[in-house]
Amino acid sequence: MIQKQISIENANDGQLKQLYETAFPKEEQIPWDDLVRLIGEMHLDFTAYYEGEEFIGFTIVYPRPSFNWYWYFAVKEELRGKGLGQKILNQLIERYKGQSCVLDMESPRQECDNKEQRQRRHEFYLRNGFRDTSVYRCWDDLEMTIMMIGPGTFTLQDWEEIVGELRKYWTWDKNKD
Repeated sequence: MIQKQISIENANDGQLKQLYETAFPKEEQIPWDDLVRLIGEMHLDFTAYYEGEEFIGFTIVYPRPSFNWYWYFAVKEELRGKGLGQKILNQLIERYKGQSCVLDMESPRQECDNKEQRQRRHEFYLRNGFRDTSVYRCWDDLEMTIMMIGPGTFTLQDWEEIVGELRKYWTWDKNKD
């Protein structure tokens, strides 16, 4: 699997934007132009993955001293269930080996239309060494489960710290409709 680092200069690949806008619920998305700007300002690790010339998916990680935030992870819909997400996650885990990493995902415990999908995603991360932190956050009506891999613990205070850092660069409140 080939990895390609995405920067402000090469982020306007239509495949990246299309996958981003279709893989995540609207309420989880930062507008694309703002996200591209954040690549440089927050020093995000934005990586695209390819099998040969075929675009597979991408990850965006916010590297931090205390823990890394696996912010976005997406595989093209028609390629899901073929082990490619597993390959990408293995590479991501290896890249940050020995470090604490967290991710937030749509909670599998919340009643919703895609509950089965959320449960499969949650089980995928559990199989790969992540654990529940028992920290849950809500964005509007969307509950997020926070999971962690690596040493240490993750608390609500840690979450507030990372959100505070994000607010230095982008404030979603002003972007509400």
